[in-house]
Amino acid sequence: MRSRMLAVAIAAGLGVTSFTVAAAPAQHRHRQTQAEQAAAANAAEVAQLKAALVQLQAKVDSLEQRTDAQSDINVSTGKAVEKASNVTAASDKKLAALEKAINNTTLGGKMYFDLTNIDQKNSDTGKTGKSGTGLDVKRFYFSVTHKFNDIWSANLTTDFNYSSTDGTTNLFVKKAYVQGKFDDAAVLRIGSADMPWIPFVEHYYGFRYVENTLTDRLHYANSADWGLHLGGNVGANKMFNYAVSVVNGNGYKNPSRSKGMDIGGRVGFVPFDGMIVALGGYSGHRGKETQTLGAMHTAQRGDLMVAYASKAFRLGGEYFTAKNWNNVLSPLADKADGYSFWGSVALADDVSLFARYDNAKLSKYQDRNAKDTYYNLGLQYQVTKGFKLAAVWKHENGDKSVTAPIPPHVQTVKTNEFGVWGQVKF
Repeated sequence: MRSRMLAVAIAAGLGVTSFTVAAAPAQHRHRQTQAEQAAAANAAEVAQLKAALVQLQAKVDSLEQRTDAQSDINVSTGKAVEKASNVTAASDKKLAALEKAINNTTLGGKMYFDLTNIDQKNSDTGKTGKSGTGLDVKRFYFSVTHKFNDIWSANLTTDFNYSSTDGTTNLFVKKAYVQGKFDDAAVLRIGSADMPWIPFVEHYYGFRYVENTLTDRLHYANSADWGLHLGGNVGANKMFNYAVSVVNGNGYKNPSRSKGMDIGGRVGFVPFDGMIVALGGYSGHRGKETQTLGAMHTAQRGDLMVAYASKAFRLGGEYFTAKNWNNVLSPLADKADGYSFWGSVALADDVSLFARYDNAKLSKYQDRNAKDTYYNLGLQYQVTKGFKLAAVWKHENGDKSVTAPIPPHVQTVKTNEFGVWGQVKF
């Protein structure tokens, strides 16, 4: 704008100069020659000034165009910056949400494996097909836990296993639940989750990767099942704990619907740190009763455990009694019971010696000869955090009555297994 006013002022000045020359007085006409020369000089100067004005106007126009273009550029740049800022803000918001999701999600895994030699003999037929040397991945659990807030979370745990004896692999969903932790004394899980007894005993036993606990090994309990689960710790210093589950009864591998639901529970007393006295129980039809198939008996089980666990040593025992566990659909009643003792001692920071003994009567009414005896002895080495190896010897005797070949007699299956067992946990 200032450039345009300057051009106008110069033009006005040039106009005034021309007017002055044209209006020169008549008395000076005798000096025409000089005047004409002066006029010619002035005309030349005017022409030069006009040419300069044209150039100046051209420059002014060019400058205005450049100014307008720069303004357009500035506006475009401002819009681009604003758009980039919005994109950056949206990206930051997405990254923050992703970071929060990652921070609230935990991945974990646990693998049980062994490389062993099995020598199994049947008193009637000799060495069995389970004999031999091989590698087994008994279990591989992979879990994902996501925390929504301070109360609600979710968990998914898969269960993979491979057995060299039959050469098959299986993959299951072991745990899939939504959890609401309303208090240490009230933790609710909806879905497939830990049952009250087996995982609790495993915690004090400490050598699950070497062998299942008593009721798990003999198939008188499920480690997880589909249903509603409530548990927690109560009292000063968590002196009492409890767990109760209302479940389908078929176990986590079979979530099918039955006519009714089973109930299992546990209460525990902790007199001092590391010590536990626990009672448990179970009642139901184990998912076998349907609308078209009635149950003949109700399966029942009672449990007791007294144990102590510390870094220096472990010592404990478990007892169970079961009625009609395998006779829900049979008109014949039966009963079984058994016990297990275990212990371990730390010989060094990374080395522990452990042993276990099980004894069970599997049929007190239908087959009084049905018995199982099991024991093991091993040495564990903590390779690194999350990685354990153990050299173990196992022995098991299984007796039962048979009618063939004649005459009826007691058949015994003896199993000796020696090798290396391992656990990887992350």
